[in-house]
Amino acid sequence: MIFKAVGEGRPYPDHGLDTPKHWSHLAPRLVRLDQLITTKRVLDLDTLLSEDSTFYGDLFAHVVQWNDELYLEDGLHRALRAALHQRATLHARVHMM
Repeated sequence: MIFKAVGEGRPYPDHGLDTPKHWSHLAPRLVRLDQLITTKRVLDLDTLLSEDSTFYGDLFAHVVQWNDELYLEDGLHRALRAALHQRATLHARVHMM
């Protein structure tokens, strides 16, 4: 299994980090894919396969740590790309709540 679980929606309260600029103060760190719970069930394949999929966004995935769980808020396509390349980890900005 790639992820710890596949979820739908954000179970945690609003954190106010709405733009990549808000997330930019968090230094990226390695996160294991098998510890992540997704907040999306559906992925657009065009986004996954696009060569420049991060052109207008953050280069790192966004993860929220809440109640001792790690939720993948943004970057599902990055996480799946990592898994397709046989990598068990992903660089992500982690916001702790």
